[in-house]
Amino acid sequence: MDTATFVDPDGRPVTAVTAAEMRAVDRVAVEEVGLDLPRMMEHAGRGLAEAVLEVRSSNRSELPVTVLAGNGGNGGGGLACARHLANRNLSVRVVLDRARAEVDGVTAEQLSILEAMDVPVEWADGDSGPDIDAALEGVVIDALIGYGLTGQPRGATAELIEAVGSASEATVSLDVPSGTNATTGERPGVAVEPDLTATLALPKTGVAAVDGDLLLVDLSIPSTAYDRLGIGYTNPFGEAFSVPLSRT
Repeated sequence: MDTATFVDPDGRPVTAVTAAEMRAVDRVAVEEVGLDLPRMMEHAGRGLAEAVLEVRSSNRSELPVTVLAGNGGNGGGGLACARHLANRNLSVRVVLDRARAEVDGVTAEQLSILEAMDVPVEWADGDSGPDIDAALEGVVIDALIGYGLTGQPRGATAELIEAVGSASEATVSLDVPSGTNATTGERPGVAVEPDLTATLALPKTGVAAVDGDLLLVDLSIPSTAYDRLGIGYTNPFGEAFSVPLSRT
């Protein structure tokens, strides 16, 4: 836990957490408080969509949006974001970093909704995958890994990350740029270099080492979840659902 790295627009410090601390917060929120993963995923997706719309409005209003998604909560948040953007008549496509059959759980539920909406979905899976460079036109949303990075990205995930920098007009990462260690900020292999990171609930300590703008998105985790873990928490959102942060 770090209370000196990030500040809100009024200069007040905002607590930052390690990946292990955030994992514990998620566990308490789900298992003890009852705030389930689908609810948090929806908050993440909507907050990310709002951030993308803001980025896109800056001389990019006609550009398509490509969502790069993995499995798990980060990928699910990206898929929820794709739905919100498609509902607003944006040109949206999804590229998975694995075969369709390898997406499971709540993330698969989000993917099924997009398929029912006829949102284009492709996958980077060896010879059967899309032309990656062609898939990354316009604004790219990085929802590949999140705070769960272990080691360096590999396979199709690494290929997508490597292609982002040269192919996209603007890049928005969800929670932690893929390839960056959420706790230390180290990049053991290829890593996304976003224009904006929409980090969730509390900033991760490793994001201090990431360039680009930073937006904190509310997941609606109540303060009791932090209190039970001894994590100092003062609501940074006020009456807003997201707030820009600065690094000190």
